Amino acid sequence: MARMKVAQVAKAGGPFEIVEREIPQPGPGQVRIKVHACGVCHSDVLTKEGLFPGLQYPRVPGHEISGHIDAVGAGVTQWKAGQRVGVGWHGGHCFVCEPCRRGDFILCVNGKVTGIHFDGGYAEYTIVPAEAVASMPEGISDEEAAPLLCAGITVFNSMRNAGARGGDLVAVHGLGGLGHLAVQYARQMGFRTVAIGRGADKESLARKLGAHVYVDSAAADPAQELQKLGGARLIVATAPDADAISAVSAGLTGNGELLVVGVPQKPLSINVVQIVLAKQRIQGWSSGTALDSEETLKFSVLTGVRPMIEKYPLEKAADGYAQMMSGKARFRVVLTMNK
Repeated sequence: MARMKVAQVAKAGGPFEIVEREIPQPGPGQVRIKVHACGVCHSDVLTKEGLFPGLQYPRVPGHEISGHIDAVGAGVTQWKAGQRVGVGWHGGHCFVCEPCRRGDFILCVNGKVTGIHFDGGYAEYTIVPAEAVASMPEGISDEEAAPLLCAGITVFNSMRNAGARGGDLVAVHGLGGLGHLAVQYARQMGFRTVAIGRGADKESLARKLGAHVYVDSAAADPAQELQKLGGARLIVATAPDADAISAVSAGLTGNGELLVVGVPQKPLSINVVQIVLAKQRIQGWSSGTALDSEETLKFSVLTGVRPMIEKYPLEKAADGYAQMMSGKARFRVVLTMNK
């Protein structure tokens, strides 16, 4: 039997191990993907440290997968070998629970997560449910496409569903892995884009990404600066800092929305009087379906939105993961395979 390399975690909290396995065969309703690149996301800590209930080990992490279909299982008619595809966080749904019957597949009560419920993309090959697969357009590399299948779709899909219109003031809080993409998408969606970061040294990057205005949170109160600009119709909170998110919410205008996509460990502390009197909203958002991934990729190719990445070979998965966890990556880490 042909064999492949994977970077697996044998137990919760254990180290990454580069091992060889037999290349698996797709079952009914599944496809096999030859992985070309896989993004390293902070959510991979759930697999690495055993923080997701019911995890079974050994497990291969990775939910930002780009590659091509290598084989299809019985009953799969929508995909064929050779197609360029990607797979994100959403790893499939049951089609029969109430959310699925309403078409809200991301809330499937039996939904699967790539790299958690089944082996992910830190591998040369992976098997995934056919409904989790997104077609990939030409005009973008595998390495650049991979982070868009989690970080990209999270900010793009949440922002396009937030109700802001072209010309509205939209602020992006944080300029990290999510934020540097959110600024690009906001500008390309036609919003008056404000980037909020810490330090004057980030202004040149923010403007290069497309921000019309940069606010240095170390030198000024971001909420007050937003109010001077008329108030934000939408604030996209990408930095996982509960205190900072709570404080910047005061920069919303009437009917404004605080969109939280960066997940802090502490609870938010929100002025409810402000929320009530100004008819404001707090919205959370989690990635999207395969179709949302396809539309994220198409929009990115159309407008030139791209992640800034650091590449590591699969054999250096532990180093790539450590770089991501250190917070020093600029801005997404991507594992590359032998194609």
